[in-house]
Amino acid sequence: MQTLEKDESLCYSKAKRKVLGLIESNELKRRDIYLNKLIGFQDTEPVKVITGIRRCGKSSLLKLMVQHLKQTGISSEQIIEMNFESHDYRGMNADDIYLYVKERIIPEKRMYLFFDELQRIEAWEEAINSFRVDFNCDIYVTGSNAYLLSSEYATYLSGRCVEIKMLPLSFREFLSFHGFTVRETQSALGGRRKQVFDQNGERYELKEVFDAYMRFGGMPGIADVGLEQEKALTLLDGIYSTVVIRDILEREKRRGQKQITDPALLRKIILFLADNIGSTVSIASIGNTLVNEGLLEDGRRKGAPSAHTVQAYVNALLESYFFYEIKRFDIKGKEYLRTLGKYYIVDIGLRNYLLGFRNRDSGHAIENVVYFELLRRGYDVAIGKIGNAEVDFIATTADDKKYIQVTESMVSEEVRTRELAPLRNIRDNYEKFVLSMETGLDTSYDGIKSLSLIDWLLDD
Repeated sequence: MQTLEKDESLCYSKAKRKVLGLIESNELKRRDIYLNKLIGFQDTEPVKVITGIRRCGKSSLLKLMVQHLKQTGISSEQIIEMNFESHDYRGMNADDIYLYVKERIIPEKRMYLFFDELQRIEAWEEAINSFRVDFNCDIYVTGSNAYLLSSEYATYLSGRCVEIKMLPLSFREFLSFHGFTVRETQSALGGRRKQVFDQNGERYELKEVFDAYMRFGGMPGIADVGLEQEKALTLLDGIYSTVVIRDILEREKRRGQKQITDPALLRKIILFLADNIGSTVSIASIGNTLVNEGLLEDGRRKGAPSAHTVQAYVNALLESYFFYEIKRFDIKGKEYLRTLGKYYIVDIGLRNYLLGFRNRDSGHAIENVVYFELLRRGYDVAIGKIGNAEVDFIATTADDKKYIQVTESMVSEEVRTRELAPLRNIRDNYEKFVLSMETGLDTSYDGIKSLSLIDWLLDD
């Protein structure tokens, strides 16, 4: 497996790594964006289903919810927790789970049931549906695979569930988890600027800490080992292996399917997608591209794998939340296009682990970060097509729409012309802006805002 390149200009000194390392704490770190959603649905009928890639913080979120319940007067006896990654529950089936819970139900009391990584149990949905029918309870479930919310699940629960989609840490959360605070300080010219301070009062430039985020990514476990390359790589390797082996290869065996049978092909498709985040690709072209680039041996395979085979492998990666697919939307025709979407990787640290850190496509890397930040903020996101031009993102909610371009710098006139042209062709009054690391001197161009990417990420 490839690792982060040891570029001396990007590596941290021993002293800086020591300062950037998190002060160890056993205290659960809050993820309020998700916890508040759970609290909002507390004691409502739907089963609360928390989904997301492994190790993104789902188990900790359940613990945070349990803490909240206890702090609001719910007794420990009313709370039943089962983590199916634990050896304690190995070998259980749906009937065993039902009996385990039934024995612990307190009559005349409201019960709170927490099931972590429940997709490992065959026919688990039958037990969950029975709890709903038989007991006075509030149910919380986590899963690391989209198969959890398949049509079979929907059939059993008749739509009585609400999904809370969990992602790795945002930049704001990254700062908090690693013990940083952002303060405005006086600049030499009398203006104000943001700077970052650690728990020891050491001061850093905001860009310096953002570079750490772009290097190590947002998996919460990084905060436990500190911002040190060797330890971070070990943690990311464990996450990668667990996703591939447990959530893809083992799941296929449990489902009795034989579509994902070649671990080598799966890895090569992962590397291809990681290398092409933000680029327009089609399923039909991936196999041929792998052959042409020598990533697949044409003679041994007698040609590229079929589009059907590649689609099955890509679907497995999407279901495990390792990659996310984004569709293209024709702004003038007001319809989604069926071909040539894009893929983004759930965590930029995982990409660096797979491919090594490199500067040559940093534009796509920051685009990746913007895409997931928009998802965190509750937007549906698509690529915008306007004539022959493209808008990086159209972000919509029920009552809002934004058009967003992402680029490294707006200093060059050539880049400004290129990035602003698609936005200028859109004839509506919704907000349009460009996010960049260098905004240039102007903050607006004909009503199109030029915003600092880092400031935008820090904005509530």
